[in-house]
Amino acid sequence: MDIPRPTKNRRRASLLYGALLLGALVLITFGMSQLGQAAPEVDGASVWIDSVKQGEMVRQVVGPGTLVPENFRWITADTAGRIEHLPLRPGASVKEDTQLMELSNPDVALQALEAERQLAVAEGEWMALKEELEMQRLEEESSLARLSTEQVTTRRRAESTTALGEKQYIASVEMLELNEKSQELGQQLQLQQRRLEVISRSMANRLAAQRAQVQRLKAVVDFRRGQVESMKVRARTDGLLQELSVELGQWVTPGMVLAKVIQPGVLKAVLRVPETLAKDVQPGQLVKVDTRTAIVPGKVARVAPAAVQGTVLVEVSLEGELPAGARPDLSVEGTIELERLDGVLNVGRPAGAQPSSTMELFRLTADGTYAERVKVHLGRSSVNTIEVLDGLAAGDRVILSDMSAWSEAPRVRVQ
Repeated sequence: MDIPRPTKNRRRASLLYGALLLGALVLITFGMSQLGQAAPEVDGASVWIDSVKQGEMVRQVVGPGTLVPENFRWITADTAGRIEHLPLRPGASVKEDTQLMELSNPDVALQALEAERQLAVAEGEWMALKEELEMQRLEEESSLARLSTEQVTTRRRAESTTALGEKQYIASVEMLELNEKSQELGQQLQLQQRRLEVISRSMANRLAAQRAQVQRLKAVVDFRRGQVESMKVRARTDGLLQELSVELGQWVTPGMVLAKVIQPGVLKAVLRVPETLAKDVQPGQLVKVDTRTAIVPGKVARVAPAAVQGTVLVEVSLEGELPAGARPDLSVEGTIELERLDGVLNVGRPAGAQPSSTMELFRLTADGTYAERVKVHLGRSSVNTIEVLDGLAAGDRVILSDMSAWSEAPRVRVQ
């Protein structure tokens, strides 16, 4: 016989199971919504991680450059001419009177000869004028001597005539005539003396003018002779012939650079510092110059007042001994120490970091599993380090590599 089932209990159990299943689905959905998007993963071996430190920070600037001679001389052409002889080539040791080359220019030789001719003519005119004036002066002195003698004789006769006239031995008219003639001769003597003085002064002035003309022509002759001599181009200083800027047969003009003579034992470094970093470079700052074979200490000697093609030239006087093989135009790299900052927070310079700016960095959690994005205020910078003003603390570890690929992620997982 069939046993009837309890349908009422079965319906109640089904409703209970459905309610439980619905509740589980709601809980699962809510839990998954709370999980959100999973953090992207970053390979820890492929990023640069550094710790924030507090202490001394050395601000530095690095610039490439070359070694250049401290003392050198450009040899230029004093006159136009054609290169006829080149006995030396770059690299040769030279003395002050060593002949580097020889020029030729017939016009220069002709000008020297013409200047010598003009000098000879002027000297002849000076000698002729001197003789002429000397003869004139002698004639005037002779006339003065005759007048003086005549005046003395007339004065004596007048004195004796006056004595006789007082005794009435001679007529008074004769006495008066002799006295008047004596006075007249005295006046003529004074005039002759003044004339001789004027002639003497005129003679001196005319001779001085002619002598000055001779001196001017002598200077012209010396200049022309110097031009002729300058066609034998000499080193003018002891050293090393570094550059030779001309070739045989080439025509050069006055002022054209012919060669460069240097003193190879005395070199300095000329660095090219980016203009954005050169504002703090000052004379006297310490520099380390890397010649690729040794580090040579030095000091900033001069900073160029203007930028050229985005860089500022900085001259560095070297204080250490140069390594073997150091020579002009050798490529070097200089590190300039700007200042030392004590007790500041600093960290390695992140990619794209600029001084006195704000940027976002990824700071690692305590266990190093995740890195969270934080906003950091930066201060003064150096070559490899930068000052931290706010956003990080000493001991924090941050990722310095370029993290622009995860610019939207608030945190990343570090594997």
